Amino acid sequence: MSGIWGTRDVPWIPPELAEPDGFVGVGGDLAPRTLLRAYAEGVFPWFNEGDPILWWSPDPRGVIELRPNPDDSEYGGLHVSRRLARTIRSGKFRVTFDKCFATVMRLCGETRPEGTWVTPDMLRAYTELHRLGHAHSVETWVGDELAGGTYGLAIGGLFAAESMFYRVTDGSKVALAGLVRQLRNRGFALLDVQMKTEHTSTMGATEIPRTEYLKRLRKAVGMMGVSFR
Repeated sequence: MSGIWGTRDVPWIPPELAEPDGFVGVGGDLAPRTLLRAYAEGVFPWFNEGDPILWWSPDPRGVIELRPNPDDSEYGGLHVSRRLARTIRSGKFRVTFDKCFATVMRLCGETRPEGTWVTPDMLRAYTELHRLGHAHSVETWVGDELAGGTYGLAIGGLFAAESMFYRVTDGSKVALAGLVRQLRNRGFALLDVQMKTEHTSTMGATEIPRTEYLKRLRKAVGMMGVSFR
């Protein structure tokens, strides 16, 4: 891409120049280096099967705070109700990490009646990122049965959460709680949920201006010595 933005070897414009809806570009590929650069610049792919690759950086941006003040609970800004806290303490769910990444990602797509962006190309791309150590999953189990999960991408102190699913009530909520605890324990600075939805808002997601997000993103991505596992 070139023109008034100068020569760039990526298909998206700088997010700072985007409209509030967040559309920043079209085309390109889903190679690991492309995806890692996109997330590091505050951009992510979102498109339906059969469409070209579309790139986005919405304003405002949805996040779940990992270390809010003044109430610094073990779950940060994630809203964990008393009932959910009891469920977590009960031991009904077992939480694991990176046990079945591709399955978690596939199920995140299959459980959405409105359609899915988890296309075969996306599944292959993120599974490769998982193999390279950049993408991670959180699973919840009841016995030996997969009950829920979530997945996303880690770069420095950033974790970009992509989606979640459940087969058993609270399966995805316990997975998200497990993710937040893991990120806090490992020293992560930023948990990106892209856009605040009705569901994520009930779990504590808030919105921040894109300018603030990009500023915090640069600091998070530049953190050294932070890893998911």
